[in-house]
Amino acid sequence: MARHVFLTGSPGVGKTTLIQKASEVLKSSGVPVDGFYTEEVRQGGRRIGFDVVTLSGTRGPLSRVGLQPPPGKRECRVGQYVVDLTSFEQLVLPVLRNANSNSGPGQRVCIIDEIGKMELFSQPFIHAVRQTLSIPGTIILGTIPVPKGKPLALVEEIRNRNDVKVFNVTKENRNHLLPDIVTCVQSSRK
Repeated sequence: MARHVFLTGSPGVGKTTLIQKASEVLKSSGVPVDGFYTEEVRQGGRRIGFDVVTLSGTRGPLSRVGLQPPPGKRECRVGQYVVDLTSFEQLVLPVLRNANSNSGPGQRVCIIDEIGKMELFSQPFIHAVRQTLSIPGTIILGTIPVPKGKPLALVEEIRNRNDVKVFNVTKENRNHLLPDIVTCVQSSRK
């Protein structure tokens, strides 16, 4: 039986939009939901990076084009984007710690969008995701990239777990998947 639900699909296909919609539906039906999603940052019609946005509304940079790493820190780069590990960890780790300190009865849902190359530069993030996957009271609704090039260890680990259901999001099915995703998460809570 699947407990965690992950969406995968090509970049720009609508994974984050589906996660946001599912999160709203779950919240409005009384499910405790916390977590974060990743949003493009555009300037003059050009993408200049990504922000992390927590469900409580806090926002900070995940990556930017041409960002300089802090002195003495290694540069974490994906293509033209340089990852701001400090900002990412300051925003995301408290959210995951909070999801892991399951206070109160019933299951809670933790949104993790995304577990991708940029996020995986952070060892504390990898540790926190593994911990969240193993906590009985928490269901993850997350996104993972499509396999491409060198496999990402944590992504493959998630994809191969018995308690994970992966939805492949395409342009053809993205407008019909929301009810299935919500139903899958809700049945995990029983």
